[in-house]
Amino acid sequence: MSALDIQVSGNHYKDLKIQPIEYIHANGIPFAEGSVIKYVSRWRSKGGIKDLEKAKHFLELLIELESKAIPCGNPGKPGAAQ
Repeated sequence: MSALDIQVSGNHYKDLKIQPIEYIHANGIPFAEGSVIKYVSRWRSKGGIKDLEKAKHFLELLIELESKAIPCGNPGKPGAAQ
């Protein structure tokens, strides 16, 4: 039995066609971005608006961290001025 067939505390991921962890792992998505995907994927079946607020918080953290980490002025790159 695969670990993907077992879910502790609910079935909010098992009912999806593709579980967030599969998508996140297959695409090499970093933690904060993966958290956004996770919370947005489950908000209707688990945490409601609270999960959307969590996703928003991770987006705000990511924007803040990336704005400080990458100098602006390189078009097409994260943090670049548009």
